[in-house]
Amino acid sequence: MAVAASVERKFKDCQTAKIRTRMFTPLQVIDSFLLNYNVGDVLLLVTVLGAVGIFLQRSNKILGLHLLSLGLLFLVLPGGMLEPAAGSLLPSQLMYKFVGLALLVVAPVIYAVGRR
Repeated sequence: MAVAASVERKFKDCQTAKIRTRMFTPLQVIDSFLLNYNVGDVLLLVTVLGAVGIFLQRSNKILGLHLLSLGLLFLVLPGGMLEPAAGSLLPSQLMYKFVGLALLVVAPVIYAVGRR
């Protein structure tokens, strides 16, 4: 009887370990994917996707504010957060800062031209 209880306990522990392994596998895949990118790449993606969404609204004022806020974020973020990783879109921290500067120059023009 003690042997059967011991075997049953080991079986349950094994099943629990399999469930835990299955739960963490997708997170490991996502983590290994995200390690190839940095905050600057995420901000570039948010800039493009947000601009596409705003184009559908046809509001240049909102587009100007969107670009202005993200350009400011590019300039304010510390350089360590923009350090290029293996799959980064831009080759250096300075390039991300230049993108932010360009957005800060273009955004007020787009805002001023916008009617609504």
